[in-house]
Amino acid sequence: MSELASKVPKLNRLFKFQFEKAQDCYVLLFPEGMIKLNGSASAILLQVDGTKSVGDIVAALQAEYPDAEGIEEDVLAFFEHAEQKRWINYV
Repeated sequence: MSELASKVPKLNRLFKFQFEKAQDCYVLLFPEGMIKLNGSASAILLQVDGTKSVGDIVAALQAEYPDAEGIEEDVLAFFEHAEQKRWINYV
């Protein structure tokens, strides 16, 4: 696993992660709008609590979804994307 595995992500304080009934999905709210998240992104962000490392999150999701192939690569790619979009930063 990459060096990213030891980093501890937290949600950027400019964003609010919540379930929106009207959208029937999790979203990231920010002052200029809203980002609708798919099920995979939601499952990952539900694990982000500012104490678990990326490696811990990968392990938890692998345990929760044992039949999902390539989950580690997908989670790492998500965190790279989320950091670029400034949805998350690292403790």
